[in-house]
Amino acid sequence: MRLTAARRRGRGRHRGRPLLTDRWREAARTRLTPVQRSLLITWASFGVTFGTVRIITHGIRGGWLPWGNVSVGGEHLHHYDFGIALLACLGLVAVRGDEQAVGHPAVAAAYGCGTALICDEFALLLDLQDVYWAKEGRLSVDVSLGVLSALGVYLTAKPFWHEIGRITRHHVLATAGHRARTAA
Repeated sequence: MRLTAARRRGRGRHRGRPLLTDRWREAARTRLTPVQRSLLITWASFGVTFGTVRIITHGIRGGWLPWGNVSVGGEHLHHYDFGIALLACLGLVAVRGDEQAVGHPAVAAAYGCGTALICDEFALLLDLQDVYWAKEGRLSVDVSLGVLSALGVYLTAKPFWHEIGRITRHHVLATAGHRARTAA
């Protein structure tokens, strides 16, 4: 099946109906305020970064990833160091007061990423001991931040998610009805 350029970009129509992703995008545009969109992006990037960092750290420790820890001059750099640096840079954007930059989705995504990098090693920062792999350091962080991430994404844009559910149900029912009519 050959896709048109519009379909490859995720925009277009399928048999006269808008694509589901186009309808989701429209729901985000009409149902979310700019602040809600920024918060949604922040929470989603927090969750993705948190999960990715957990996978990478397990892969490094387990030896199934081809790289190791990041070190400078023999000193191990923890990922909270990168999170602090990222949030410091974002602080400059906020202090500068550039309204276009402050509300930009990339800033929201970077904020979520930086916060996740710091929160993932919160036990280390709290106790000033590397308990990342200890039960008390890992379990509490995994559970609490995983739950916070999921709840944050949902609560930040509750009306949007309800609209996505409604649109998806309608789309599935319309597609099933179309298939039944064409099969008959």
